[in-house]
Amino acid sequence: RDTPTPLALPGGAEDMYSQKVEVDIKRYAKVEKIPGGEISDSAVLSGVMFNKDVTHSKMRRRIENPRILLLDTPLEYKKGESQTNVEITDEEDWNTLLKMEEDYVENMCMEIIAFKPDIVITEKGVSDLAQHYFAKANITAFRRLRKTDNNRVARATGATIVSRTDEIRESDIGTGCSLFEMRKIGEEYFAFFDECKDPKACTIILRGGSKDVLNEIERNLTDAMQVVRNVVFDTRLLPGGGATEMAVSMGLRKAGLKLEGVQQGPFLAVGEAMEVIPRTLAQNCGVSVIRTVTQLRAKHGAAYEEAEKLHGEGAFPKCNWGIDGTTGKLVDMEEFGIWEPFSVKIQTIKTAVESACMILRIDDIVSGSKKRGY
Repeated sequence: RDTPTPLALPGGAEDMYSQKVEVDIKRYAKVEKIPGGEISDSAVLSGVMFNKDVTHSKMRRRIENPRILLLDTPLEYKKGESQTNVEITDEEDWNTLLKMEEDYVENMCMEIIAFKPDIVITEKGVSDLAQHYFAKANITAFRRLRKTDNNRVARATGATIVSRTDEIRESDIGTGCSLFEMRKIGEEYFAFFDECKDPKACTIILRGGSKDVLNEIERNLTDAMQVVRNVVFDTRLLPGGGATEMAVSMGLRKAGLKLEGVQQGPFLAVGEAMEVIPRTLAQNCGVSVIRTVTQLRAKHGAAYEEAEKLHGEGAFPKCNWGIDGTTGKLVDMEEFGIWEPFSVKIQTIKTAVESACMILRIDDIVSGSKKRGY
């Protein structure tokens, strides 16, 4: 049946999506649920945000076109992996030890400051001395950011996560963000990296009256994003509202009538089973199920007869009539704009047929429960 329709994507994007592309919703489209406000306050950022405040009160809280440096190394003195005891007999030696620690931190900070970043984000700690140097150099710093959040910032801003301060290069600095801003939502501060140029990751902010409302919105949003992901991988679509199921049902019935004997049974049985979707839609609307399904069957039957008159026996008609899930009326799904992913529909039918075959292969049931008295 020639029903699958390619999704029209703007700007010749069909070629781009016809190749294998990475669509990782879980890692790169973070849903941030913040209780309070209204559902209409929810938004999709052209960038990312995370629940952190700046490490020092004198650091800048709003920067336009910032230079962003991402690290996964601690900006504090490293403690030895093995336990070490140092015996000091002179007071000057103690001061020398402290000075060595301070020089180590200062050296790391100077290597960072040399590249003139506006924002430094690290997954590890930032010592008080490092905060002092950054505040003096007018650099905003964040510490102990989660690895997943750091990866999202990297994809949104074009920065590269660096493991050692002496390996920083100019190409590692992210310049894709147009606006950095600290905002207070409720009782907590959030860092926003917004208005990014061509971000490869984003944050979706959900607002609602309670956690239950937010969880329900998140579930619905996740389902919608999964559908979009499936369409990106396979751009073919099928008409919804039970139109596809009724068309397949009619095709199987007509094919079954050409057969004789036992072979006819499976065709008619699967054809009848396919009608469960339009039947359920009609039941949910509260309309007469028998009348509505009969009318839909007649529409598809008439389309088959018309196609056979025009193109001969065996021709497949193009009939997109289905049931409106709200009113229960028959509508043309192409005009109504209800479509379903081809890949999901095919997988559903495959799973149903395989399950039915598996049940038919089982000729007896062995019960694992013991009867009383034994």
